[in-house]
Amino acid sequence: MINFFNGVATAMITPFDSNGVNSVELGRLIEFQIAGGVDALVILGTTGEPSTMTEDEKTEVIKYTVKKANGRVKIIVGTGSNDTKKAVAASKTAQNLGADGVLAVTPYYNKCTQEGLYVYYKEICNAVSIPVIAYNVPSRTGVNILPETAERLADIPNMAGIKEASGNMAQVCEIMRRIRGKCDLYSGEDALNLPILAVGGAGVISVVSNIAPELVKKVYTLIKQNNLKDANEVEDKLLPLTYACFSEVNPIPVKAACNYLGFDVGAPRSPLTGLEDKNKAILLNAMKNLGLKTV
Repeated sequence: MINFFNGVATAMITPFDSNGVNSVELGRLIEFQIAGGVDALVILGTTGEPSTMTEDEKTEVIKYTVKKANGRVKIIVGTGSNDTKKAVAASKTAQNLGADGVLAVTPYYNKCTQEGLYVYYKEICNAVSIPVIAYNVPSRTGVNILPETAERLADIPNMAGIKEASGNMAQVCEIMRRIRGKCDLYSGEDALNLPILAVGGAGVISVVSNIAPELVKKVYTLIKQNNLKDANEVEDKLLPLTYACFSEVNPIPVKAACNYLGFDVGAPRSPLTGLEDKNKAILLNAMKNLGLKTV
């Protein structure tokens, strides 16, 4: 399946307060993203901290986001698990609550074989009628979707794409070669957005676009216009912010950055902690150099 979405999808943070999810701030973030020109919102992905959220909180976020977006952008819900039954159930719930698609990370901790990966995604795809994106991030999960497995996955009718965050461009190129025309490839690593788009990526699922959606979208647009010179100029300006956003475990820096922009998103939930002072200075400097107004 191709062309589920093209462009920029923001991997949304989840704003918290003492009562749980801060829906007011979530609404402000959604409007900021739509005004910034993004094409989709990914909620309850890694950046959204679902591992420390209750099932009621997750349902609240899905319902609120679908209603607030009101069809203006596509809503993609993170539903992956290290238990296939839970991933299937979460994907069904997302579909029933109005999601346009789901993003399923590879199983983690207990790991699995390449055959296990194929069966996992096949079961998720069979359980829903909406598009499914497989998320490959071996640095977090300890499991890597190999190119030959990606090629098998691309033949599943509602497998809409592979979100690639392995950091291995040789692997990215080989996956692209094997799935081209059958299934889309999305960059899942902001520092590699430009080269992944250049080899045929359909879009990016970005953390940095939480802060600078217009600039991330500009890189995408310039690449698709075959304007590599200007795309590189924009990317060169963005890279210091990208590095600052990953100076500590995601989403620690990006939540701090959103607070600096004037949103009230709270702190990451334990066991994540606040941004260290040495990295605050780096992040603020990168934001100011891009002309982002901070408070």
